[in-house]
Amino acid sequence: MSYTVKLIDFPDAPADVIASAESRFRRELDKLLGEDGVAPALKAFENASESSADELGKDELALAATWAKAYESAKTAGFRALGEADEAYFEIRID
Repeated sequence: MSYTVKLIDFPDAPADVIASAESRFRRELDKLLGEDGVAPALKAFENASESSADELGKDELALAATWAKAYESAKTAGFRALGEADEAYFEIRID
């Protein structure tokens, strides 16, 4: 399953800088989860965010935790060399 990454709320950055950041983010996420692992991990994270822990199985909770760690690592890679932007974040959309 494919997905797209978009850097949101990073003002005044040139398009090539944004594209590089999005590419770094995606490469790191793919490295940690695999392209086919992104959608299930994101779904597990969303389910965990909207449910209580006792409503989810161990596997789904573990996958949600894996997503959280992978996203943070990918975010660090994506923002490398960009500087600080308090409101900026990476949005992932499953195609």
